[in-house]
Amino acid sequence: MSGASRAEVSTLVKQLVLRESRLSIPPSAIADDEPLNGELLKVNSLGFLGMLVHLEDELDVQLPDDLFAGRTFGTVADLIDVVAGQVAGPSGDGGRP
Repeated sequence: MSGASRAEVSTLVKQLVLRESRLSIPPSAIADDEPLNGELLKVNSLGFLGMLVHLEDELDVQLPDDLFAGRTFGTVADLIDVVAGQVAGPSGDGGRP
């Protein structure tokens, strides 16, 4: 899925967040500003790492560790923004070297 659109990344991120939170609702029911660890979603640090591995596999990109250093991921949109930016890459190549 290299070169995925922001909408595709959003749907994939939401699917993974829902799976990690063990919820059976459609991804469209999750607002972008929904907290990753709040009343609805329950994503802990270990689950977050697992989601990153799945995102790399599904989107065929590498998400370098320094991409996440010093950043706070409080909402679904925070994660979508970083992943979508990496998928697009500065030259549109999916972030691959």
